[in-house]
Amino acid sequence: MTGFDMQWEVVIGLETHAQLSTQSKIFSGASTAFGAAPNTQASVVDLALPGVLPVLNEGAVERAIRFGLAVGATIAPRSIFARKNYFYPDLPKGYQISQYEIPVVQGGSLTCVVPLKNGETAVKTVHLTRAHLEEDAGKSLHEDYSGMSGIDLNRAGTPLLEIVTEPDMRSSAEAVAYAKALHALVVWLGICDGNMQEGSFRCDANVSVRPVGQKEFGTRCEIKNLNSFKFLEKAIDYEVRRQIELIEDGGKVVQETRLYDPDRDETRSMRSKEDAMDYRYFPDPDLLPLEISPDWIARVKTEMPELPGAMRERFVREYGLGDYDAQTLTASKPLAAYFEAVAQNVTDKKAAANWVMGEVSAALNEAGIEIDQAPVTAAQLAGLIARVLDGTINLKTGKEVFAALWKGEGASADAIIDARGLKQISDAGAIEKLIDEVLAANPKPVAEFKAGNEKAFNSLVGQAMKATKGKANPAQVNEILRRKLAG
Repeated sequence: MTGFDMQWEVVIGLETHAQLSTQSKIFSGASTAFGAAPNTQASVVDLALPGVLPVLNEGAVERAIRFGLAVGATIAPRSIFARKNYFYPDLPKGYQISQYEIPVVQGGSLTCVVPLKNGETAVKTVHLTRAHLEEDAGKSLHEDYSGMSGIDLNRAGTPLLEIVTEPDMRSSAEAVAYAKALHALVVWLGICDGNMQEGSFRCDANVSVRPVGQKEFGTRCEIKNLNSFKFLEKAIDYEVRRQIELIEDGGKVVQETRLYDPDRDETRSMRSKEDAMDYRYFPDPDLLPLEISPDWIARVKTEMPELPGAMRERFVREYGLGDYDAQTLTASKPLAAYFEAVAQNVTDKKAAANWVMGEVSAALNEAGIEIDQAPVTAAQLAGLIARVLDGTINLKTGKEVFAALWKGEGASADAIIDARGLKQISDAGAIEKLIDEVLAANPKPVAEFKAGNEKAFNSLVGQAMKATKGKANPAQVNEILRRKLAG
């Protein structure tokens, strides 16, 4: 996008569908479990067969309230379900039950950290327009049918919370940072499992461009069903380039819905974009208005977990961590819980943070697993850190012990230290004797150091540590070595 940046401003708003973590659908008792054989989890209510009535799932409403409280939104005391009428083959009723004029969650905001090109970060607050409850449609299957589509109605009626932002974002990096923060939040709250591959969390991006300084928005295009952060970024970047080049070539952007093709890394037209007025909405005659009492909101509030922002502030306040460390360690609820379990059992909280963000994270990435699958427990890690802090082993040996714990070669750090004879040598007399031998065996670096070559000192430290098989206290080695060389 180089060359465009000075002339054009990008404007992005996101609509995100988060599938709510209820066991049953929003208006029926049918299961929401993923992976069932096609059309085995579609009830008569989901299909709106004659004589059946939808009944609102209380659990879905509670999850919407929980989300609203987490983003500081207004929870509407009274909201209305509407029928959104349109025809798709995978929409068996010919309408989707959603909320239109009065959504259950109104306003709110979400703050995220945006990585910048220079390696620094910026804090961005994205304002939310609304979040409303609705049911999902079914799914059209094209792969297995030559010249035809198969229809799987298992997903029809699955509860969704559609979360809509204001057009606050100005780059794909901001959009991705917001989407990641939103994903982390809904998973943290337990209202959505966040599985993007299964479609539990999917984004639509509204993208437009305008000349820098212009107040009016440009014509927007909506990119549908982006189910990874990577595709979200790539789709926005492509669409921005397409719109700018189109305008600069004398053309006009047409308001439409587009699909992103990851194989070709491009967006393509799907259909002309419908606005709300293009759909026929009217209140659902089978559903009473949703009324949420202050007592209900108060009860849900008492059941809320500590939110990521509050936890970050507490980590800074109680554990003396920096903002970056606190941000990193609260990226997910299991990671935060793991760190806290370690930190509560060691004296140096910063050391606990360094180990979790360093050795543990590196091992997780290499193994391709999440923190709750880590073979080293928080208690084992705390035991290891304690032995580094009390001088039983040095940091280098500590990393060796960690690797052994990860491979399951011992029940605790102490067991591995004892079995391998790894205790640090802290006997000053023993270290002095070894250093005398090292100095006698290495006259050249000794002479170089005395001639003013500081690098020669590092060579001698290395020889001393080698002589002790890495078990000497490095601080003692340094101190004794300097004293001997000065004498």
